[in-house]
Order: sequence, then C-alpha cells, then structure tokens
Amino acid sequence: MEGELLLLLSVIFLLQGTCGCPEKCFCHSSSNSVDCSHQGLAEIPPDLPPETLTLLLQDNQIRQLPALAFRTVPRLKTLNLSNNSLSELAPEAFHGLQHLQVLNLTHNSLLSLESRLFHSLPQLRELDLSSNNISHLPKSLGEPWENLTVFAVQQNQLQHLSRELLESMPRVRLLLLQNNLWKCNRHLLGLKLWLETFIYEGGRTDGVICESPDTWKGKDLLKIPHELYQPCPPPPPPELVSSQAGQHESEHGKVPKLPEDHSLGQQQVSGCEVKPKPRPANLRHAMATVVITGVVCGIVCLMMLVAAIYGCTYAAITAQGHGRPSAQTSESGKAEGKEPFDSLPA
Repeated sequence: MEGELLLLLSVIFLLQGTCGCPEKCFCHSSSNSVDCSHQGLAEIPPDLPPETLTLLLQDNQIRQLPALAFRTVPRLKTLNLSNNSLSELAPEAFHGLQHLQVLNLTHNSLLSLESRLFHSLPQLRELDLSSNNISHLPKSLGEPWENLTVFAVQQNQLQHLSRELLESMPRVRLLLLQNNLWKCNRHLLGLKLWLETFIYEGGRTDGVICESPDTWKGKDLLKIPHELYQPCPPPPPPELVSSQAGQHESEHGKVPKLPEDHSLGQQQVSGCEVKPKPRPANLRHAMATVVITGVVCGIVCLMMLVAAIYGCTYAAITAQGHGRPSAQTSESGKAEGKEPFDSLPA
C-alpha cells in the first residue's frame, strides 16, 4: 500500500514538473497562454508547457533564436518577440510551428531575412517586421502564403521590394510600407503597378513615400506617372557595332569575339529592366472613361438615327406636296380637251 502511494506521488510530482510554469513567467491555464515579458530574459525558456497557444516574450534581451527554438510548444498560435535585441535568426528557428498565426518581430535589430526562415509557417496570418534595420527582402519567403492577410515592414531600410514576394501573398489586405528608404526608379515600377491593382481590389496600404532621387523625394509613388520613369537606353544600331568591330580589327589585327546576339548595348546596360507598357494611372478612372465614351457614342448614334428619320419624313412630305399640282394640271388638260367636241353642232 505504501509502495502504491509513493508511486502515485511520484507520478503527480512528474506531471507537475512537466506541466509547470517556467521561472519568471506567468501561466494562464484557462487561455493556455504564457507571459514572460519584462523579465530580462536572454534566451527562450526551455520548459514551456506543451499546450501553450500564446507566448509573450516582448521587452526582454533575447539576441538570437537557435534552430528549433520553440520545439516544446508545437501548438503555438501567437508569438510576440517585439522589443528585444534580435539580430540573428537561425533558418530553422520557427521549425515545427505548423499552427502559428501571428508573429510579431517589431523593434529588433534584424538586418535581413533568409528565404528558408518562414518555410514551416503555412498558417501564418499576420507578420509584423516593423522598426528593424532590414535593407533587403528576398523574392520569396517560402511557399505561397495563402492565409497571410497582414504584412508590415514599416521603419526599415528598404529601397526596393520585389513584386514576386507580394504576389506570393494572394490574400493580403493590409500592407504597411512607410518610413523606408524607397528609391523611386525603374526598379520600383513593378511595386507601383502591383499596388495600383491591390488598392483597386480593396486592399489598404499606408503608401510609399520616395526618399530618392531628389526629383521625387517626398512624393507618393502612386502619384508619379509611368511615363516619367527613365527607360533603359536603347542598344546601338547594328551598323555602329560593325564599325566598332572593324576599327578594333584594324588596330589590333584580330577580330573581336562578339556575343551571340550581337547586342553590345545589352552588355553595357546589364541589369537594366525593360520598361513595361504604360498602364492607366488609376484603373477606376480608366473604367469610368470607357463607360462615358460608350454613353457619348450611344447618344451620337441615337441623334444620327433621329436625323435620318426626320430627313426621310421631310422628303416624303415634300414629294407629296409636289405631286398634287401635277395631278390638277392633268385633270384641267383633260377638261380642255373635251370642250372642242362639245362646241361642235349637233
């Protein structure tokens, strides 16, 4: 009997140790949340309850996240790491968080993000990277984020943002981009075109304010006409390339090897993007223009039809008016023709 009692107490003690709350943290069993904020932590607590759904780690001194940093909380849905000193994230730091929906990394010291970092977050809905030192985002951060609705990169060092990255977020509805070092040249034209469609379809954004060049500093990217972007310089004509090759041959006695496409200009402007076909600055205005044009054309056609009917009616009335005197004349002629016969003696 005493042995069974000791065994039961041991099991209870182990369960308490397994499901206990980490030191310097406050656990709320009713909501399955763990609050470890404002505790001066330098790393992730290792003994987090496995049933945790919300983990608050803001306002600490965490500098890095190792691989599998949250392997003990696979059911986690909300993770707040804001206002720490994060500067290094292992590529597999969030591995295993298949149910994570909200990730807050604001007010840290992140410089860039690897494309593999978010591969294991298929359910992510909100990603906030604001107030960091991020100067570059890859074209893709993993598989298409079918569930992401909020994406924030305010107050960073971004100059460009890939259109491919935004197209991997088909359901995003809130995009926060202000207070970056946006360089409004031809490389940002793809972002401009994407934002126009995004806003037309009901998306919300705080806008892109240009920091350079000086021509557009302080201007809203969406208000700069497409035609004002500097296009790529055209390649030199084939005659100029041939003459340059002949001159080089006469000077050195050797025939230079030209590229296969014989386009010297393309090598000189490597990385120069082809200017997309200009589109309407505002799709709503373009649709309104089409509707107004159709209405005007319809009115003009109706007026032409009315004019044609009026002309035909007028011509018919005129023809009837000219036909009556001739009929009267023919009748009078017949009457006069009968008088000589009537005047003959019987």
